[in-house]
Amino acid sequence: MDQARIRPGTFPVAGLSVDGTSLPPTAELDGSTVSGRPAGRGLPRSVRRPLAALRVMARRPTAGLRATPDFLIVGAQRSGTTSLYRYLAEHPAVAPPVRKEIQYFSLHYERGEDWYRTHFPLARRRRVTFEATPYYLFHPAAPARAAAVVPSARVIALLRDPVGRAFSHWQHNASRGLEHLGFEAALDAEADRLAGENERLLADVDYRSDAHRYWSYAARGEYATQLERWLAHYPRENVLVLRSEVLYEQPGPTYARALDFLGLPSVQLNAYPRYTRRTSAARMTDTARQRLTAYFRPHNEHLAALLGEEVWWEAA
Repeated sequence: MDQARIRPGTFPVAGLSVDGTSLPPTAELDGSTVSGRPAGRGLPRSVRRPLAALRVMARRPTAGLRATPDFLIVGAQRSGTTSLYRYLAEHPAVAPPVRKEIQYFSLHYERGEDWYRTHFPLARRRRVTFEATPYYLFHPAAPARAAAVVPSARVIALLRDPVGRAFSHWQHNASRGLEHLGFEAALDAEADRLAGENERLLADVDYRSDAHRYWSYAARGEYATQLERWLAHYPRENVLVLRSEVLYEQPGPTYARALDFLGLPSVQLNAYPRYTRRTSAARMTDTARQRLTAYFRPHNEHLAALLGEEVWWEAA
């Protein structure tokens, strides 16, 4: 049977953005700290977000002097992007942005490049900078927009078993009151919910789609199609695809691989904690798992052919 319909708050979750990733405390890029910690660390999201907005506003006069990102973490949602963001932000040669998810190439493109630059350090600083917005991988217009602004950027995509990713996505939505359907019912409704949304997003820079962001449980696991959009604008050597499961199991070597790809000096962190949402007691039914495993089989095979690698996840 499908999961029972849920009510908001069934699975308590703290510190998550609406796109499904945790919102980490961020450092003030100009070096300010509070009690020896980066500014904003430990504050609730309701306080951090207005502070970040104020910092962005204050930086507008210096937007032209600020850098654009040297690399992007583009997704996938619920796939470990926050962990990799945190690891890379700790590197001494890296200056993180005002916040992890800027959403410029997805939700805020109409605000213009000056607005985007205000999130990054001054260009004269000799550190690379980046951002991590999981929605970029799935948003159909994001690759072309990114290529227009940062054509030489390197791109990192973290991909998780799409079956587990879809259920984690549903858990997150359910916990925040963004989903009133059970998991299998939500899968049944997905095609109708998303009908025409890609076309609208491509046609109108001001258009935002809550359905596309929130209810794309299976669609976001069609990784090959999404990567092909990025590879149409960035050369293959500028795109690194990592498995989330490997990041979780071997964070040190995976971090080292990312540093090598980015041309950054090799360093080892003292620890590699996993930054994620709290787990809930809900479990995926065998029926739903079998259904999704069959659904994703051709998509996983397409991904394997695109990357020249074996299928990573169960294809039965």
